[in-house]
Amino acid sequence: MTGKPIGFGGSLIRPEATGYGLVYFADEILKANGKSFKDQTVLISGSGNVAQYAVQKATELGAKVISVSDSNGYIIDETGIDFDLLVDVKENRRARLTEYAAEKATAQYVEGSVWSYDGHVDIALPSATQNEIDGPTAERLAKNGVYLVAEGANMPSNLDAIKVYKKNDVLYGPAKAANAGGVAVSALEMSQNSQRLSWTSEEVDSRLKDIMANIFETAKTTAEKYDLGKDYLAGANIAAFEKVANSMIAQGVV
Repeated sequence: MTGKPIGFGGSLIRPEATGYGLVYFADEILKANGKSFKDQTVLISGSGNVAQYAVQKATELGAKVISVSDSNGYIIDETGIDFDLLVDVKENRRARLTEYAAEKATAQYVEGSVWSYDGHVDIALPSATQNEIDGPTAERLAKNGVYLVAEGANMPSNLDAIKVYKKNDVLYGPAKAANAGGVAVSALEMSQNSQRLSWTSEEVDSRLKDIMANIFETAKTTAEKYDLGKDYLAGANIAAFEKVANSMIAQGVV
């Protein structure tokens, strides 16, 4: 059994795992293309655990995350989302993002979808819900400068959106790999339990980072085996990525 309380053998950083893992996976894509999170503008949807901890980790890596969202609208904070305030509003108070905007002078709350934002963005990390990005939305992202989309939610980009990424050479980290951090930490939890160990947060985080790097390398190696070129990272070739994903599953990577 996984997801246990800490006192019953649960793993540390379980709430953070998917958000951290998303950013670690995206960072591997960036490094493979000679880039990094440093000084990049990032748009994130959602404001639950995945979004919150993606904000924290991307910021730690030097990015400026300017958005989070909820079911009614989104925050745009051009100075960067304040992680501590976000957690206080969402986790401690269980409040709406309007309270964040009310307390941060640089923040603006806008009703509607965060993907309607029309300013320059480098990286998009959809972390809210399935099918939140469609074809026209993806076209807007590409027009506004987005060159990488990595998915923290389950299948947030529909098929039309993925075709747009391919057409515009947008690097693409599909959810099947990019949001595997939660599953990875569950596997680490079972490993700790079987060995009667209790790893520190730092050790679990380090192992999570290594796992996400391994997932990326496995995807890359499998893509090269099938001669898929960059379709393993940026593409509408769903059948091609299914080969990659199924190979990764068969190897026990995800």
